[in-house]
Amino acid sequence: MTFTETKLKGAFIIDVNFIEDERGFFGRSYCREEFLKHGITTPVLQTNMSHNKEKGTLRGMHMQIAPYLESKLVRCTRGAIYDVIIDMREDSDTYKQWIGVELTGNNYRMLYVPEGFAHGFITLVDNTDVTYQVSQYYAPTAERCFRWDDPEFGIKWPLTPTIISKKDNAHALLEKTTVN
Repeated sequence: MTFTETKLKGAFIIDVNFIEDERGFFGRSYCREEFLKHGITTPVLQTNMSHNKEKGTLRGMHMQIAPYLESKLVRCTRGAIYDVIIDMREDSDTYKQWIGVELTGNNYRMLYVPEGFAHGFITLVDNTDVTYQVSQYYAPTAERCFRWDDPEFGIKWPLTPTIISKKDNAHALLEKTTVN
């Protein structure tokens, strides 16, 4: 695997290295030893998946706070997404900054989302599946959510969302949200 650290410290784009032959290819999408070499020590406790029927479906921006901070390893297994993370660590030099990465079922790319980051995505095609390996169990009382279109973040989405849950569309702007 090739780990590329992003401008947001601790967040990595991870590309699978393939061994190819006449059958196709083989590659690792997770190796604890390789993750440890990059300072990623959180265990995987749960694997989640989502199926998104239509292009333009937006999910996010979600995170959990202490004592249920979670990291995520996100991969699109079918279709394509524009995956976005926001650094919500108040003591970070990149607090409130975001990055977006295109993950597809064909590029096998993954995004490692550290603890203290909000996460969300928009689907770029119909029938898109996403898998998340997470380091913490879901704790509803620790969930924090942010508006996908909050001007405080200024996320540049590649297309206008057409499907957003009532819950995700009803989040308050950051100035009215308690992060901790």
